[in-house]
Amino acid sequence: MEAPHAAETSHEFLTFRLGAEEYAIDILQVREIRAYETPTRIANTPTYVKGVVNLRGAIVPILDLRGRFGLGELAAGASRVVVILSLEGRPLGIVVDAVSDVVRLQAGDIRPAPEQIRAVVSDAFVRGLVPVGDRMLIVVDLARVVAVEAYVEVA
Repeated sequence: MEAPHAAETSHEFLTFRLGAEEYAIDILQVREIRAYETPTRIANTPTYVKGVVNLRGAIVPILDLRGRFGLGELAAGASRVVVILSLEGRPLGIVVDAVSDVVRLQAGDIRPAPEQIRAVVSDAFVRGLVPVGDRMLIVVDLARVVAVEAYVEVA
């Protein structure tokens, strides 16, 4: 009777790319995927807070995950995608290089980062790692990514 329990603990994740790495976020937090449009910049915000956009009457903050993760700027002319999320009932957009696919993972598939990596690099944004075939997914904890100091409050 293990199969029903295993099915209950599986969950879907949206995968996306930042440079050569592939990341995953909880699909239940994703509202939509949109083409990148230049946001309106807000003064005195961190460089990874790109600004805000008007999405059907809602003012949505846009964060650049490359900047938030310290990965540098995307090459000139490269395309970007905005993933619109709902975090605690509030909309938020994250800029990523490309969206890959949706994967179903078992709860036990997500493993903590090795201790040596956690000692050197803050794992504040990383929920865990998942080997999937010949690739490694980095599961992102979005609540930590948009910690209080990173979230732009708009009415």
